[in-house]
Amino acid sequence: MCLPLLMHCPLAHALPISAHPMTMFVTGVMALQTESNFAKEYSKGISKSDYWNPAFDDTMDLIARLPRIAAYIYRRKYKNSEHIQPNGLLDWAGNLAHMMGFEDESFKELMRLYMTIHADHEGGNVSAHTTHLVGSALSDPFLSYAAGMNGLAGPLHGLANQEVIKWIYEMQEQLGTDEPTREQIAGYVQKTLSDGKVVPGYGHAVLRKTDPRFTAQMEFGKKHMPDDKLVNTVWNIYDTVPPILQSLGKIKNPWPNVDAHSGALLVHYGMVEYEFYTVLFAVSRALGVMASLCWDRVLGFPLERPKSVTTESVKLWLEGKDEIWE
Repeated sequence: MCLPLLMHCPLAHALPISAHPMTMFVTGVMALQTESNFAKEYSKGISKSDYWNPAFDDTMDLIARLPRIAAYIYRRKYKNSEHIQPNGLLDWAGNLAHMMGFEDESFKELMRLYMTIHADHEGGNVSAHTTHLVGSALSDPFLSYAAGMNGLAGPLHGLANQEVIKWIYEMQEQLGTDEPTREQIAGYVQKTLSDGKVVPGYGHAVLRKTDPRFTAQMEFGKKHMPDDKLVNTVWNIYDTVPPILQSLGKIKNPWPNVDAHSGALLVHYGMVEYEFYTVLFAVSRALGVMASLCWDRVLGFPLERPKSVTTESVKLWLEGKDEIWE
């Protein structure tokens, strides 16, 4: 996708600059839906056994274009619409960094890491499941992916990474220091919990140990920015939070997830626009959810339909008289 096509797309400038980057991102993806190979072939009456072919073509087209869309949004919203042309000699993630305006080789290395570890790791999360659910209706890959990314934009999913940075900044402001001690962090964590809030970046629905993606980012930080104050604060939080959560006795997973670290690495390179972080998450997530969607078409998976039960059926089940959920 060339820059002129993006710039002359009616939707490209229809949204106000104040719109959240994820709103712009999903709108951009929806604008591409008019080019769907799957939609065109389905309208011609393609055989079910061939559904996978145009779905695969759509998937490859979409993945190829996502860095362009993301970079366009970043430059439009934060850099006065001063856009940067792609460099065909760069890899997928490196080109994304370039088009956003980051030429540091270690930042390109970070983007390669980021794109790898934020791809789908299991199909039960909101964005992956939503993509699968909408795709099961034979919605084309553009529609399916856009639906999944609307789920990713929720504060309990993809927006968690910006919530982490926001929480750390608020802690620094209240404590009056950008280098809080472990004791100060512990006190602020206790206050957060006593206010009925959660510590963003900690806990995971599936994992029961430190997220290996957190560890990968920590190793990157130790290699490239061992003295960064914000990064060190993230590490001090890591040393402080799990024991506190474990002491509550109700937390199954007191360990950090991928969101606990990613924002601090981005801030180190000057990407302080944390509203944009979820867009990077979305670009990466495409690698997993779109591959899965292609397999859905290859295997001919049916329409997903949750089972419906009546209140009376539930009562019978509770009495052991019905096995509706067996």
